[in-house]
Formats: sequence, C-alpha cells, structure tokens
Amino acid sequence: MNKIVQCVPNISEGRDLDKIEKIVQPLKNNKGFKLVSYEPDQDYNRTVITLIGNPDDMIDPLVAFFKEALNHIDMNHHKGEHPRMGAVDVVPFIPIEGVSIDECVSYAKNLAEKVNTSLDIPIYLYAQAASTSDRENLPTIRKGEFEGMKEKIKDPTWNPDYGKPQIHETFGVTAIGARIPLIAYNIDLDTDDLDIAKTLAKTIRKSSGGFQYIQAGPAYLEEKGHTQVTMNILDYKKNPIYRMYEMIHMEALRYNVKVMSSEIVGLVPKDAIYRSLIYYLDMHHIAYDKHMSLNQMTSYAIKYLGFRDFDSSKIIEYHIEDLS
Repeated sequence: MNKIVQCVPNISEGRDLDKIEKIVQPLKNNKGFKLVSYEPDQDYNRTVITLIGNPDDMIDPLVAFFKEALNHIDMNHHKGEHPRMGAVDVVPFIPIEGVSIDECVSYAKNLAEKVNTSLDIPIYLYAQAASTSDRENLPTIRKGEFEGMKEKIKDPTWNPDYGKPQIHETFGVTAIGARIPLIAYNIDLDTDDLDIAKTLAKTIRKSSGGFQYIQAGPAYLEEKGHTQVTMNILDYKKNPIYRMYEMIHMEALRYNVKVMSSEIVGLVPKDAIYRSLIYYLDMHHIAYDKHMSLNQMTSYAIKYLGFRDFDSSKIIEYHIEDLS
C-alpha cells in the first residue's frame, strides 16, 4: 500500500500573488505527491497550502519551499487577522492511508532538523510530535505572535526544539508537527460587529467553557465587509461540523444576526461531511446512500451546511485515487 499523507503548510502572505507563486514553486510538479491547492486570503494575509502524497518525496521540496519563504517574507512588515509567528507559520503532517501517526511524527522531526540545519530557523514541535505536553497546543506556542516571540523564546521554558533561543530576525519561528485530520472551518455572519463574533466564538471554544476539540476566534473580513467565527475542529468525530454550524445559528439569533454561509479552508475528509449530512438527511427523512457520488455529497453539503466556494475537489478522497 502506498504511503499517503496530507501536509498543510501555512505561510504568512496572502496579498502579494507574485510572492506566493515564487514561494510555492518548489512544491509544484514533483514525483510522488501533488500540490492540491494554495488558497490566499487577503484579510488573514495568509495562504493555506495543501499537499497530498508520499511524505518521503515531500521533505526536500519542503526545505526549498522554506528557503523561498525566507527570501520573500519579512515578518517585521506583516499584518493580518490570523495569529502568526513565522513566515512559514505551521506545517502539519496528517496520516491518510498506509502511514501511522508515529511515522508522521518522524517525518515532522526530519523536516524540522533539515530546515533548522540549512536555514537557521528555530522550530517548535507540536501536536503529536510535541516534546512536552505544554507544546501540544499550537495557540499556546504561538501566544505573543511574532512580536512577542522575540522575548518568549529566551525563556528556558520556551527554548525551541531545534535551533538557538533567538528568533530569525525576518522569518520568525515555525511549528512543525503531526496530527489527525482537523477541519479548518469558518462561519460567515451578516454583521461587521467584531464583538458579536468574539462572543459567539467564546460560546463554542473549549478554552472558554464550550465544546471539547474546538478552537475558535473572531475575524473581520475587510474585503467582504463582514465578520466570521473562525475555528479548528480538532476531532470531527467527537464534535461534527453541523453541531458548530447549528450552535452559531442559534446563538447569533440573540443578537439579531444571521449566518450567511460557511467555508472549509483546505481539504475535508469525506467522513467528516458524512457525519454531518446524516443529521440533516434524517431530519428531512431522506435516505442516505453511503455510495453516493462526491458530487451528490457536495450538493447536500452546500444546501444544508451553507458551504460556499466548495466543490468535490475540496474532499480529500477526490485526490487519493490519482495516487493509488
């Protein structure tokens, strides 16, 4: 069986398309894996990149990708809605097929060592690859962001796993890790009031007494003129997408705010959509066919979960067939 992982590097550039093209160039047209997508967001000033394929073939191109990010991004001039601490902010390895989470940890450590050795970029290991329990949670590592990390990294508690206790003056620091699939999911609100989005985010996120496995925060999308509740669903089997969608719908009514739509950032496992569609199809007395096409599943997801800018190519399984 082929080894297949999903790897999702995030870079702190979402506005300069010429720079983005140069940075992702080393990830294009490689043997053994494919660059599925790269999705710039001007408001977040961030680009989410998705790779699928054999992790052994990804390592050297990823090192070259880090070098391009170092050449083209200066974090001293970066502003955006999304928290960030480095030019390449985070790189997770995610097991999909024929590979274990422990193997993904090994790939994360291999990449971290090569990037630090060749480019002198300090690196934290996170999630399943974390060296200590207080480094499992990415927002905990990233707290203080690029600006605050200049002093934080000098604290012996926060010395990097690879590199000197000093940030790279233009690149910052990065986190590399291994994790199970998470859902990067945002819910669009028909208000420009960031305080409402902040309150709604607090109702669902674990750290504020909300749902387990949910990280959430507010964002204002200047380009679109409305706010979002932006979240990571860390375990969609324990807290499915529909639960977050319906909860925000319900809580938003208290402020006379409506949910306009929602979006998936990056890719989503077929199983994650399946677990949410069952809720809606049962409610409408529609029989669920486990063998329905990805196009049919996509149609239902747009109808019941309000997905925008979504098609079947956003589902992981759409891409795996090419790699088998």
